[in-house]
Amino acid sequence: MVSYNYPAPKGGASLMLSFRPQTVLILGSNTIAAARAFAALESEADVIVLSKGGAQVACEELQYRAQEGEITLLDLSTLPRSSSSSDAAALDAYITNSRHQISLICVTDTVLGSDESLRRSKESAQEIYGVCQARNIPVNITDMPELCDFSFASTHRFNDPCTSEPTPLQIAVTTNGQGCRLAGRIRRDIVASLPKGVGCAVKKMGLLRGLAKALDVPAETEDDVEQELNEETVISTPNRPVPQRQTNTVENEAEAARRRMKWVAQVSEYWPIDRLANMTDEDMSTLLHGGEDMRVPTTSGVSNTPLAVGSSRSRHALCMCPLPTARKGRILLVGSGPGHPSLLTVATHAALTKHADLVLSDKLVPAAVLSLIPMHVEVRIARKFPGNAEGAQIEMMEAAVEAAKRGLTVVRLKQGDPTVYGRAGEEVLYFRAHGFEPLVVPGVSSALAGPTLAGIPVTQRGVAESFIVCTGVGRQGTQVMLPGYERGRTLLILMGVARLPQVLKALTNVEATDSREGPAYPPSLPIAVIERASMPDQRSICSTLDGIAAALESAGEQRPPGMIVVGWSVLALCGEGNVDVLDRGAALDDETRVKRWLAGNSWRISEGLDSGWEALL
Repeated sequence: MVSYNYPAPKGGASLMLSFRPQTVLILGSNTIAAARAFAALESEADVIVLSKGGAQVACEELQYRAQEGEITLLDLSTLPRSSSSSDAAALDAYITNSRHQISLICVTDTVLGSDESLRRSKESAQEIYGVCQARNIPVNITDMPELCDFSFASTHRFNDPCTSEPTPLQIAVTTNGQGCRLAGRIRRDIVASLPKGVGCAVKKMGLLRGLAKALDVPAETEDDVEQELNEETVISTPNRPVPQRQTNTVENEAEAARRRMKWVAQVSEYWPIDRLANMTDEDMSTLLHGGEDMRVPTTSGVSNTPLAVGSSRSRHALCMCPLPTARKGRILLVGSGPGHPSLLTVATHAALTKHADLVLSDKLVPAAVLSLIPMHVEVRIARKFPGNAEGAQIEMMEAAVEAAKRGLTVVRLKQGDPTVYGRAGEEVLYFRAHGFEPLVVPGVSSALAGPTLAGIPVTQRGVAESFIVCTGVGRQGTQVMLPGYERGRTLLILMGVARLPQVLKALTNVEATDSREGPAYPPSLPIAVIERASMPDQRSICSTLDGIAAALESAGEQRPPGMIVVGWSVLALCGEGNVDVLDRGAALDDETRVKRWLAGNSWRISEGLDSGWEALL
């Protein structure tokens, strides 16, 4: 029986919800009550404020909102009650006779530091808490955490920087009562670190998803469409393979609908935030009906005219000066490294910041790298959406040649190293055939950087004497022939996470001779899936070949791009080290070695970069 190391729940956290109450009832009329009322109004709830003295003693904001009809402000003292009954009894009677369905109750007149004559006693608060418990209404009583069913996080709602109108995006930070003021500081730091247009990006994606849902969808694909669009309840798998589009056939409605939904998901996953924020209605229509055109941002948003291949306008609406016709253009094939800007080579940085007139970028190059490109330089992103890789490749090569013919310096920007599954070879031959000898600028390959950043050496004395790099998918999505098992070799697989079940079968199935050249791999052999190598949200998931599928599923949402490392090097530098794998008469057998590495569990998951990198990145 296989034992899985599902995490044991540890108390002290909160169940974070995005909640829309029907009616919020607030006791008290101070500024805290006003803040609670405003938050409830923004969630489109009805708000009732009960205060001793009513509007006469309420803060100015509550008086204003009552006059505007936004809230109902009542005098708690005038509610029906017997002469000796308490506020709790009056509240209970009010709830019983109210036509409103009370969802939440907030008691704010218990705040510390307020006028003692107006502050509610703990005994009264306890009575109110009892009423709420009896009626199963969640309650928050200020400054009395033991009488709270829920707490308020430190929140921020993003506005449109152009119109100042609120957007759908909100973030919330909670310290679960351990540092409320610090939560506010952390929230401010998060807000400051995000692009100004992030709220607009969410708004535009909402519009895009709405348009996608509104399109006529064949009945047989309705479930697929709903699953692709239901981002909050379905684990996102943006790298799930999509059949290659055939140029000589016409897609039926069902095929087009599935591809359209995948495009929407990948736009959300890969496009820079500012690009999403500046989508126009025409952009969305073009995207949903079979493709994507780059648009030129203007001072008022984004132009409605697709950017022609020959245009010299930049992505920031600054016109470039005409270049002398005598100037000969050139093409640079440049590697951007694994992702983090600090891992760019000096040559790549110079190409992007000093020499480029036009940057043609692959979609996986992160926004942090693209942001280094000067404002006056035009940037286009490859349309490598599912099934469109071949067409996008040709389109980018044609654009590079056309721009070079006009005398521009074109930087063809690729993830990692251009020659490691970056199609550099075919681009070199294409450009050469069209009169341009491109300069290939190497980049740090994720095949080497990814394992290193995850603490895995691709070679290690006593463990791995060699390594081999291969792809998990062949041309046009075909199956590839993987190498057979060698104890002293590390296997690195790029572009294979989306096809992990097929990869595992090819490696371990003794009879899989059509997909593996050589001996099968032991099911207990260590394997690691490394996602978003070099980025702050890097994650490595380590297990054995027979346990990695469950480990990856348990880890939740995938974080593309990812790579696979197979071999004994995965555990070589863990803890005290394990570097005698190749030694004859080693102290440990393989089974004991793996159990010690996994500490009795079925997998290990590591989040983020090593803390020592913070001073360097």
